[in-house]
Amino acid sequence: MAGGNRVPGSTVTSKVLAIMEVFETSRRALSLTEISEASGVPLSTTHRLVNELIEWGMLSRGSTGGVQLGLRLWAIAQNAGRQLRDTARPFVQDLFSLTGETSQLAVRDGNMALYIDRVYGSKRVPRASRVGGRLPLHATAVGKVILAYSEDWVTDAYLSQPLAPITGHTHVNPGRLRTELAQVRARGYAATQEEVILGACSIAVPVFHTGRIGCSIGLVVASTNAGAMLRHLPVLQGISQRIEASTAHIPLETLLGSLTSGELLQPPHSE
Repeated sequence: MAGGNRVPGSTVTSKVLAIMEVFETSRRALSLTEISEASGVPLSTTHRLVNELIEWGMLSRGSTGGVQLGLRLWAIAQNAGRQLRDTARPFVQDLFSLTGETSQLAVRDGNMALYIDRVYGSKRVPRASRVGGRLPLHATAVGKVILAYSEDWVTDAYLSQPLAPITGHTHVNPGRLRTELAQVRARGYAATQEEVILGACSIAVPVFHTGRIGCSIGLVVASTNAGAMLRHLPVLQGISQRIEASTAHIPLETLLGSLTSGELLQPPHSE
């Protein structure tokens, strides 16, 4: 592209978004050169745009001179999915209180399970994600539940794409996954064993909204306690029903915003 710009499109907005996307996976402050290389935006342009983003508070400069996410961006992001998070939070906390296990709430964001709330347990369980973090739908219990209860075209589109293994236990065979999703619907819950990170297993159930899948709530437990996960199923189902009742008056699109749209999954075109 002209000027050596590797970012698709040529608008300022596309360049800013490419710069911000660099920080999605990085947890440390970055130099301008690192940001430029990772985003594909020329260094001179990166320098100018980063300084503007710092002025707006979207980015900030650390004590060592590196650039990191700014608090204003964090403040704005708290409004994403806020109705669901604020409404469900007391129930997520109840789930933790009743089970003693790490409790989490997730929605579909494109091809990912996006964790919008989580209460961490005190037990030593490997952590694979965080609030605001995303994991592939096919590797997580909350994601499998969402896939199982989504419209057929969503499941078909997802299973038609390459499924990346995260650990040696991740289920990536499309035929096997389709069968597993049918089983999830039949029994009303999904469970995983070390599909995302070794040492951790999970169980999750759907949370419905006016007959449609709204989100999924689940637990993460140590692999050594995997055999006891099913004992928490009645509590999970009860919490799910309470969240469903508490959010029934809020339109689903308002409740979730645009989180369930996603760029990679598109509905089939009518003939």
